[in-house]
Amino acid sequence: MMNMPHPTSSSTATPAHDFPAHIKHQLDKATALCAQQGARMTAQRRDVLGLILMHERPVGAYDLLEELKTAERRPAPPTVYRALDFLLEHGLIHRIERLSAFIPCTNLRHCSHTHEHSEACLHTAQFLICRNCKTVTEIADTTVLETLKHICKNENFVIQSTSVEVEGLCAHCASK
Repeated sequence: MMNMPHPTSSSTATPAHDFPAHIKHQLDKATALCAQQGARMTAQRRDVLGLILMHERPVGAYDLLEELKTAERRPAPPTVYRALDFLLEHGLIHRIERLSAFIPCTNLRHCSHTHEHSEACLHTAQFLICRNCKTVTEIADTTVLETLKHICKNENFVIQSTSVEVEGLCAHCASK
């Protein structure tokens, strides 16, 4: 990944990172999703999302902070956390609580169409976390969600978000 000069720290500045074409495509989709929701994808938010998309495994906020630093720009932790909050709020990334790290939303990474992140789909994924290699697989099993909805309805509990994290060994690590 190559860093390009960043002329200003303004939120309307050009992103500081030059991402590969497939990442740029995902960033363009994310920018369009934000526009549909009436939100603005700033250069800082775009850089943070791009770095998350570049990682094969979950990435922590301070790792992102280090990767964002250039000779011309040294963002502070609150800047990165604000960008992460925005990306979480708009369903573009997920926080893996167990690892205190972030991954891109599978729909953003894999959908070939514009996926509308409605309130119903923002936080319905389940995560399979490998204890050995730390890979995270996002699944969206609707039966899990429907079961949770049913239980919550019986308890007169209103779901605002869900996060199901299952720890174990991925197929690769289990076969060793």
